[in-house]
Formats: sequence, C-alpha cells, structure tokens
Amino acid sequence: MEEEKIDVQAYAMQKDQEDPLKGYRNQFYLPKQANGEPYVYFCGNSLGLQPKSVKEAVNQELLDWQNLGVEGHLQAKNPWLPYHEYLTPAMAKMVGAKEHEVVVMNTLSVNLHLMMVSFYQPKGDRNKILIESDAFPSDRYAVTSQIRYHGLDPTDCLIALAPRTGEHCLRPEDIAESIKQHGDSIALILIGNTNYYTGQYFDMKAITKLGHDLGCTVGFDCAHAAGNVALQLHDSGADFAVWCSYKYLNAGPGSIGACFVHERHGNRTDLPKFTGWWGHNKETRFGMRDAYDPIPGAESWQLSNPPILSIAAVWASLKLFDEVGMDALTRKSLELTGYLLALIDSLDNPRIEVLTPLDPNQRGSQVSIRVKDSGKSLFDELYNNGIIADWREPDVIRVAPVPFYNTFQEVFMFVEILKSLLVDE
Repeated sequence: MEEEKIDVQAYAMQKDQEDPLKGYRNQFYLPKQANGEPYVYFCGNSLGLQPKSVKEAVNQELLDWQNLGVEGHLQAKNPWLPYHEYLTPAMAKMVGAKEHEVVVMNTLSVNLHLMMVSFYQPKGDRNKILIESDAFPSDRYAVTSQIRYHGLDPTDCLIALAPRTGEHCLRPEDIAESIKQHGDSIALILIGNTNYYTGQYFDMKAITKLGHDLGCTVGFDCAHAAGNVALQLHDSGADFAVWCSYKYLNAGPGSIGACFVHERHGNRTDLPKFTGWWGHNKETRFGMRDAYDPIPGAESWQLSNPPILSIAAVWASLKLFDEVGMDALTRKSLELTGYLLALIDSLDNPRIEVLTPLDPNQRGSQVSIRVKDSGKSLFDELYNNGIIADWREPDVIRVAPVPFYNTFQEVFMFVEILKSLLVDE
C-alpha cells in the first residue's frame, strides 16, 4: 500500500512538472493560511481567484478617472465609451460564438430576465417552461416570476426535469423523452448547462435540436460552464445563453455578466424587448431625442453603459483565457478531475458517494461528493486542514480543481487529508 501511495504521488509530481500551464499559477493570488502556506483552493466554481493583472487594470481606470474626470470617456488610455467592446473578441472566442452574438452587460439574473422578456412568449396551450428540478434557485425564482408576469400559474406552467429515483443526474434519454412528451406545450426550455449541484454537463446541441424540432425556444444558463467547459454556443443552435464572470472567469465577487443571442435573432424587430439607451445606434446615441434604433446583434439588449471598474477586472482575466485557449484548459481540467475521481475510488470507502458523472463528456472541473453520516463538520475540518472547497446544502461538498492555478499534487493532498479525517471519525 505504501508503494502504491508513492506511485500515485509520483504521478502527480510528474504531471505538475510536465504541465504546460504550470506557470499560470503564479499569475493568481493564492489565499494564505495562518502559517503562511497557501490554501488548497478548490472553490473556483463559486469564486475564482484574483489574477494579479486585475489590480493594474482597475488602477488604470481609477487613475484616468482621477486625472481626466468625464473626459475619460474619450481620452482614457482605454476610452470608457466603447470599453465593453474591448472584451467582445475574447469573450466570444471563449464561449464559441460570433462577436456580434455576445455582449458583456449586467449581472446574470438581470440578463436572464431580459432574455425571457424576448424569448418566453406563451401563447395558448404553448405556455410552459421546462427546467431542471434542481436548477439553481435564482433560475427557479426567475422563471416562476416570469410565468406569473404573464398572468399564468407556475403550478400549471412549470415542468421540472427530475432524475430517476435513487439517481442524482439526469439521463439524456429522460430529457429527450420529457421534451417529446410535452413539446407541444413548451414555450421555453431553460437548462443550467452545467448543474451547480452535481456538476453534470448537458449536451446543448442535442437538447436544442430536440426543442427546435418541436417548436420550442431553447436557452441555457452557463454560469457554471463559462470558463469551465468548451462551449460552442453558436454551433449549439441555442436561441440564447447567459453567464456570470465571477466563478471560473475570475473577475471578482458580483462582477458583470454576459449573454449570447444567436445571430438569427440579432436583427429581429418583432421580438418584445426591454430597451435602454446603450442598445441604441451608436452613431446617434447622443442625439438624445431620436426614436429607438437598435444596434444589430446582441448589443441591442443593452440597457445602460457598463460599470468600468468591474468590467476592467473581466478584461484582465479574459486576456489569460485568450492567451491559453479553452482547449488547453479543458484538457487539463479533465485530467485533474479524472485523477481526483481515481484517487477517491481507490479509497474504496462505502461512505463516499460521487454525484458527478464519471463520463468526462458530462463534467467539467467540478466534482460533487457526499460523505454519509458526516454533515458539515467534515467540510469544516477540511478547511482547518488547509482545504477551501464549497458546501451546498443539505450534504454535498463541491470540489473544483481549476486548471489555471490548481495542481495534481493538490488533488493528491486533498484526498490524503480526506482519507485521514474519515479514519479519525
């Protein structure tokens, strides 16, 4: 057993040594323990770590504000008037979209509501929204409020996809069957592309085709997918998608979000839309008295000028994604989670239950585990032993090794600490 332990640890050391991304760890600030050692930070699925380049990026805008005042809109080093446009190429590349299909704006739930204003249009018997039964609470609150906004009853108009009894994840065939069964009555399919609780990643292209074949509109909440898995939003055919930037995108707590609108909707004038002056024709925006003239593409869904200090942090992080590319990040991510799952399996502990799919095509960086008869005390002890993971009620520990700044040796360390804590219980 000791020889086997040395082998798996040696594997981790070798993988770290050969890792082409190993230098990027030094480009992030790592939270430190009282003894000065960095925590093993496996919580990027909740709040990504701060890139060291963020401080300079934000300070630049503070300096320009200090020295230029309102003139910074045109004279800043990075003029504020078109500031959000600087992020568009990297953001579009990162989510697999065309530039005119993507806009950085607002926060996730605001964007979700704006999208549903346009894309949830109940008519007659086609008035239902299909979501996951365990969708993120904000999504459930948003869809139920939208249903009520249309004068309908969520009890009648909400279809919740639930796993089979005794299972944690949704089977693709069950998703397909539910769409086929209710297709004539579904106005909108809204799936959390990567489930916040289990870490299950869904096949967007397959779900979109099923929905479109039956006349349904299809959208995705990519909060736990953006920067985590290799999204191909344009090719998926989805009508829209929304995401935040403070998880895997490392843009800071509560930072600005983004959305995708497929190009086939970009110039539609028949879609209902909540409008604001930042979605108006850029050439005449400051004419002030002109009738609303929407910008072509996703930008027409903008309401207000963007918060520069927040968006500066997003841009700093996106530059790293643009430099590395999602292919390299997802490749390392799946290797990290594969190693993590193999080590957990090697413990052969019947108390440990993995909720995340073992199939690498159905997961990203997150692995969700449940340890029977432990409760939150085990999670707290992990923290006391230098591990920052994530707790989700009622009894799940979410562990997300992020390829930018986590190592294989940290994965090994986590499992060794988990093993020792379970022995001590």
